[in-house]
Amino acid sequence: MSSRSSRSRQSASSRITDDQIADLVSKLQQLVPELRHRRSDKVSASKVLQETCNYIRNLHREVDDLSDRLSELLANTDSNSAQAAIIRSLLM
Repeated sequence: MSSRSSRSRQSASSRITDDQIADLVSKLQQLVPELRHRRSDKVSASKVLQETCNYIRNLHREVDDLSDRLSELLANTDSNSAQAAIIRSLLM
């Protein structure tokens, strides 16, 4: 069997159908708070993907901010205290 026909057969079996894409976009829409309460037929797939990217960026910023705040708390706390141990466990 040639590698060309093998690749063709493999790519055909790994293709995502339009229905699968629509299902995945619908699932994303349910996960993003900005889109969750909108009707699925009124939001385009590109809008869902844009809002998902924005949401993920915002989550990254929140994680960074919280990590910075925890690091500051740890720096200003007695390193042997129970509070410091809790903060360290949150950072790990």
